[in-house]
Amino acid sequence: MDTHLPSQALRGILARTVAALCLTLCVPSLYQTASAQTPADKPAPDVLVFTNGDQLTGKLIRGVGDSVVFSSDMAGEITVPLAKVKELRSVSNFAVLRKNAPVNKTVVPAGTIHIEDNAVAVSTSNAEPRTIPDAEVGYIVDAATYTKEVAGHHSFRDGWNGAITAGATLIRSTQAGSNFNLDIAAVRNMPTVAYLPKRNRTIFNVAETYGKLSQPVIPQTNPRTPDSVAKTNIFHADLEQDQYFTPRFYALAITSFDHNFSQGLDLQQLYGAGFGWTIIQSAIQQLDVTANIHYEKQAFQISSNNQNLIGATIGDSYMRHLPGKLLFTQSASFLPAFNNSNAYSATFAAGLALPVYHRLSVSFNTSDNFLNNPSPGYQKNSYQFVTGITYTMH
Repeated sequence: MDTHLPSQALRGILARTVAALCLTLCVPSLYQTASAQTPADKPAPDVLVFTNGDQLTGKLIRGVGDSVVFSSDMAGEITVPLAKVKELRSVSNFAVLRKNAPVNKTVVPAGTIHIEDNAVAVSTSNAEPRTIPDAEVGYIVDAATYTKEVAGHHSFRDGWNGAITAGATLIRSTQAGSNFNLDIAAVRNMPTVAYLPKRNRTIFNVAETYGKLSQPVIPQTNPRTPDSVAKTNIFHADLEQDQYFTPRFYALAITSFDHNFSQGLDLQQLYGAGFGWTIIQSAIQQLDVTANIHYEKQAFQISSNNQNLIGATIGDSYMRHLPGKLLFTQSASFLPAFNNSNAYSATFAAGLALPVYHRLSVSFNTSDNFLNNPSPGYQKNSYQFVTGITYTMH
């Protein structure tokens, strides 16, 4: 019988244990050493070479028209005219959109950018490079923004901008009265980034003025005579959907609803379609003119005045940023009726917003609704001047 076998087995187990412990301690150290010797590859920076030979390294952000936006540690974010670019190479993927082409769902292949010899070359992995002359370049958009804003889909809640204005007046004396004003003006532009031309636009407006003033009979009678009561109730809502064919020309569909107690108008409904044109568009101002053909149904407090109309709307909408961050807005429209030349109407509105704190502004708004055929005994004009606090939505 071999009396040394247990001790030999014990020595074998001990040797294997020591070897395993050495591997456990050494392998991480070897891995860390190897990792330290081969750092993770970083993408090469984009290179911008000016026509005078100067050079910047950094990142191409975008291109709009005849210039590109480039960011570097040395110069920060700068805008460079393409005429001053000798060469620009970017390793990131961009989509190049041609000038004056509508921004739609048609897929534009994205690839790396090489700008040289007054042209932009887009290289993709599965196709020959596309070359576009500088004069035909409208936008250079990074692939992520292009996928999200142009080729992708947005929730209906995305992209809304506008303002909410509210005001109130209370009287508590011999007379007792209350007056409330609410105005919501919202616009949704797609794409949501400001530098890309619009593909479509949704405009939504709601305005309500409600007031009640009670006046006791003086001197009072016995038995008591009920107080006289004057009411104001002016309501307007509209919804417009625009679809752009070019950056400035679009088709539109619109519906609106009006109630005006001051003109004996119970409800006016309008449904129409037409076209619009952006005449002026810049960073400080925009002017749109529109025209549509519509069906209009008017219901008055005196039902014998009710009528159905086929007519048109010719209007404008203007916005301008003034010094001191003031914002001026104006709109006007004229609505002739084809089947009743006497049943025309018109609207005019203007407003000025003065910023006071962050998104809050003090606003002054004036509007006039003209109805040529109100209920008998009512005025044709319904004029309002409203001041209130405005909250700007982003």
